[in-house]
Amino acid sequence: MQTGKSLHATASNDAVLLHMVCGKIASGKSTLVARLASAGPVVSISEDAWLAQLYPGEILSIDDYVRCATRVGNVIADHARAVLQAGVSVVLDVPFNTVAARAWGLAISQAVGCDHRLHYLDVGEAVCKARLRARNARGDHPFQASDAEFDRITRYFVAPVAMEGLNIVAYDEAGAVRLSS
Repeated sequence: MQTGKSLHATASNDAVLLHMVCGKIASGKSTLVARLASAGPVVSISEDAWLAQLYPGEILSIDDYVRCATRVGNVIADHARAVLQAGVSVVLDVPFNTVAARAWGLAISQAVGCDHRLHYLDVGEAVCKARLRARNARGDHPFQASDAEFDRITRYFVAPVAMEGLNIVAYDEAGAVRLSS
């Protein structure tokens, strides 16, 4: 995996960036977010952290998650825009796993006139499920998902494509960059 400045730099300078992360459950999104946030002056905004604080014990199903995440999303977008406008890069720990979610993130960067990166973790379902089971056993993540919930959520996952107009950095299962557009 690339580290440091290379993940933050644009083609011509070290401009303010919006980092978005895309990948199935347990693909390593939060781990990558932590790496991105520690690599420079970046504010990390975590949907899971906001949901856990605002709705403790209330998110018991996928429907609960969708309802609560929709509410939090508007606040996250406003907050991200304000931080970007202040000249500080942002990494959103939000699942950019659908075309609509990625369009939402792209609109945030376009609204403030900053560049963006979509970090896509291309990890197979078997690896993700094994990581998910281990994460659930450790109890170190704010939300746990069963294999059935993984399958239900993953049905909605759409890998990013160039036609979406995104600057994509794709990673393999080991975390190495395999493509940067």
